[in-house]
Amino acid sequence: MESFPRNSRVAVVTGAGKKRVGQVVARALAERGYALALHYRESRREAEAFREECTAAGITAELFQADLADLSSVDRMFDEILDRFGRIDVLVTAAAIWIPTPFESLKADDVVRHFQVNAMGTFWCCYRGGLAMVNQREGGVIITIGDWAIERPYLNYAAYFLSKGCIPTLTRTLAVELAHRNPAIRVNCILPGPVMMPENLAEHERIEALKSTLLKREGRPENVAAAVLFLIDNDYITGISLPVEGGRLLS
Repeated sequence: MESFPRNSRVAVVTGAGKKRVGQVVARALAERGYALALHYRESRREAEAFREECTAAGITAELFQADLADLSSVDRMFDEILDRFGRIDVLVTAAAIWIPTPFESLKADDVVRHFQVNAMGTFWCCYRGGLAMVNQREGGVIITIGDWAIERPYLNYAAYFLSKGCIPTLTRTLAVELAHRNPAIRVNCILPGPVMMPENLAEHERIEALKSTLLKREGRPENVAAAVLFLIDNDYITGISLPVEGGRLLS
């Protein structure tokens, strides 16, 4: 493996294996000149295809596998990232699970699994990435991905919303802890709305989601990527949660 220039900027994006929000964010960061550390859990084939696309475009991109529900797996991944790149300048936590379950059918394991991945897995990624940034003079930027609907939950996603409800608190806590150790570290959260709805979502649910926005249309993953770049660029913002949801919170 060829050596990596240690003065280059590195962005870590979790959940970048599949063609979803994380991959769109990673592409936007690559266009800004960041080398990419791309996390995936099971979608290796799709992740490899994206890496090949990046390589063909002259972008440094490496794949790192981890199950975010397994903290030893997360630790191994960050050890590998730091061994390869030597630094982390941006971390975006886009990985999550989102499994609909009727309330009557909910099992304790469903709740635990969502917490393991969406809450604890996200926290541990930020913890490891944040500690790496503490030792960098330039600090770094962490951007967590939450969900606007924690303020207005809808049916059949109780386990998901419980776990995602932790993300804004996690963000504020890390903003305090990490800035105390290195004032050049900022931590913010993005709360997306309907920017990339699941392919298997029922049509009536899709229509209802769009009608519920003030803008009466679906957003795009690029809207989230633009928010990520904004939060990187504006160096006087930390500890906030930024909705990117077409006005659903007001409708």
